[in-house]
Amino acid sequence: MADCEFLGGCIFFNDQMKSMPSTSEVFKLRYCKEDYSDCARYLVRMALGKGAVPEDMFPNHIEHARQMIYKG
Repeated sequence: MADCEFLGGCIFFNDQMKSMPSTSEVFKLRYCKEDYSDCARYLVRMALGKGAVPEDMFPNHIEHARQMIYKG
């Protein structure tokens, strides 16, 4: 699977994770390079648009993403 199309501009990885490079790489492998359809940030962006993605949302906050999408 190709990398997530939003990886280069993802605020979470390019700003929020600068101080945790090891953790960032683990998250990137899991959510950006393997199956980004499981990424909470990706799901919210696709369903509600870029502006709806909370800056502090972690990729594994899938339940929060589902609640946001459900509420629309």
